[in-house]
Amino acid sequence: MFDFVRKHMKVMQFLLFLLIVPSFVLFGLDGYNRFRDKAPPVARVAGHDVTQAEWDAAQKAEVQRARDTMPTVDVKLLDTPQARYATLERLVQQRVLAAAADKMRLVTTDARLAAELQQNPTIAALRKPDGSLDIERYRQLLALQGLTPAAFEAQVRADLSSRQVLLGVTESAFTPAAVANVGLDAFFERREVQVARFLPADFQAKVTVSEEDLQAFYKRNEARFRAPEQADIEYVVLDPEAIGKTLNISEADLRADYEQNAARYGAPEERRASHILIAAGKDQPQAERDKARARAEALLAEVRKAPARFAELAKQNSQDPGSAAKGGDLGFFARGAMVKPFEDAAFSLKKGEISDVVASDFGYHIIELTDIKPATIKPFEQVRGQVEADLRKQLAQRRFAEVADAFTNDVYEQADNLKAVADKLKLPLLTAKGVTRQPAPDAKGALANPKFLAALFSPDSLEKKRNTEAVEIGSNQLVAGRVVSYTPAKTRPFEEVRDQVKALLVAERAAELARKEGMARLAEWKKDPAAASGLGAAVVISRTEAQGLAPAVVDAVMRVARGQMPSLVGVDLGSAGYVLARVNKVMPKEPLPATVERQNLQRYAELWSSEEARAYYELLKARFKAEILVPRPKPDETADGSGAAAQ
Repeated sequence: MFDFVRKHMKVMQFLLFLLIVPSFVLFGLDGYNRFRDKAPPVARVAGHDVTQAEWDAAQKAEVQRARDTMPTVDVKLLDTPQARYATLERLVQQRVLAAAADKMRLVTTDARLAAELQQNPTIAALRKPDGSLDIERYRQLLALQGLTPAAFEAQVRADLSSRQVLLGVTESAFTPAAVANVGLDAFFERREVQVARFLPADFQAKVTVSEEDLQAFYKRNEARFRAPEQADIEYVVLDPEAIGKTLNISEADLRADYEQNAARYGAPEERRASHILIAAGKDQPQAERDKARARAEALLAEVRKAPARFAELAKQNSQDPGSAAKGGDLGFFARGAMVKPFEDAAFSLKKGEISDVVASDFGYHIIELTDIKPATIKPFEQVRGQVEADLRKQLAQRRFAEVADAFTNDVYEQADNLKAVADKLKLPLLTAKGVTRQPAPDAKGALANPKFLAALFSPDSLEKKRNTEAVEIGSNQLVAGRVVSYTPAKTRPFEEVRDQVKALLVAERAAELARKEGMARLAEWKKDPAAASGLGAAVVISRTEAQGLAPAVVDAVMRVARGQMPSLVGVDLGSAGYVLARVNKVMPKEPLPATVERQNLQRYAELWSSEEARAYYELLKARFKAEILVPRPKPDETADGSGAAAQ
């Protein structure tokens, strides 16, 4: 139920916003100091400018980070004016917290840094089987982000220090249960209401419009009837998939690749084992582990005397609840499925052999190898299709790196022709008609990429009919295009949109009639409550149970003071009409399970601490004179800076 709170916090009087502390761990931004340009700053913190180049770099990093995390994410959602402005706000926030950390002389110890790096999942993936860090892969990964190990670790250290600024607020926040309950009771309060709806559809028959009315409405709202600019284009996409289709792979190459990677096309060796576990966690005192080992050694001696009793002894003594009841049987497993000491022992035994006592983080094991499934390799003929697909993909990836520069240069040097580069690289020359500056709702691939569309509609492309530059639209994916024909944005003729004009005007006037009727009824019924008619049956609503009412109506109902009931309220819903509601009485909130109540209290406390952090951050912004020097984009502003109404 408290999910509703998270979605509708604006209706609560305590307006709680979760302040997100940016963390650039591993995929952070390396010292913006290297970025300097002569353009006016976009923000300023503590007397230090934030440049356009820094903002662009931060946006690029965030987009790439999102792509790495969610490869299928719609890129156009990541590069809107609103998304870019949010990135700038986070960048300013980072600077403010860094300035505060420096002022407070907050530092991150080597031990804290080491612990943070150990917890980082990306770094964890770079560890070797023995647990040590693969230093070369670590350096390569950082190099892709323009970082050295020293710079990255300094960055993480600074980030951790910045986090401490707000943690001192959030972790010390305290909300008494009595205070929380007052707010929660108010939020979950229910009210009995009756409503009357005045819908525009019920008034459309009363609307009459003349030809002069239509003409006048059309002229007042010409922007609503504009056809967007359009272009017919041709374009070429360079990616491994396209390259792969051009590759000729011989039968000999396929067989050679199969021989080199035969293990890939089969099943690895599997072993079946049973074990007896005497539990002794690695964190237990050494004395307890010594006792457990001694018991395991005694059991091993007993097993050696009577190997046939292994299953019986496992049922009686093993402390592994998952296998003890099955006589210690663990089933078949391949390498990598068990902890390393256990695996090493199991794969060193012959069928029927029993191991010595094997120590692991879980305790001490006695292992009996009961069966072996040898590794199998599928014949070439059976996996030929997979071999070809794998090799084609591999070669295409390699080929992409080789031809990417050539593709970029060719589309620039032969700026009036894409066919030449398509023929040279054996890529299809694609076409599209009616392309607009903004991606169409059903657009896919390059045609859904805002950067590519922006390049197509740039002055260089439109006026000089030149190829666009090679635009990166994804990992290992480049596209270049050119405009074949262009139709500027224009207002559609009245005759063409007359039906649309009429429908809009009738709907507008019907909504106005609905509003006037609703307001007249509201005034009438307030004077004479007994005259109220047309109200529906009484229903009980709350912020979590709206009973089909619009949020604005629910909000108006819940704002009625307790001492003013019964009371009438009217809500103008614009094009959706008018709603009149009579609030009869307050109903107590529904009783909730104790677990839900505890969750709500916990969530309230979290939100309250977040609000305190937000307020503290606002104080820090003022203290360090943080300001954003570029205007906030309008809600309907598009990537090219135009509003939706201009479409």
